[in-house]
Amino acid sequence: MTVALMWEAKAAPGRAADLLAWARAQHLAGAGAGAPLRRETFTAPGERVLVITWWDAPYEAELPELPAPDDAGLLARPAHRWRFTSLGPDGPGAP
Repeated sequence: MTVALMWEAKAAPGRAADLLAWARAQHLAGAGAGAPLRRETFTAPGERVLVITWWDAPYEAELPELPAPDDAGLLARPAHRWRFTSLGPDGPGAP
């Protein structure tokens, strides 16, 4: 099974580049979890940063997630986290 973890945060005004650099520097390999199958980072207007990681694990597995930054002034609000189960690819040629 493939589990996707999503982490989304809004940077404090003028701190988007700092938040992006912080997110990219975070190491996510965990004890027993290994490394993610894939990791992708996104940005959006409004100084938002999104990180999605894909793991070969059961939905309930204990997986490493991005923590809250130590610098409390980096965020405009607490980060949001979601967990999803992959249903496989969509699009041309998909079942």
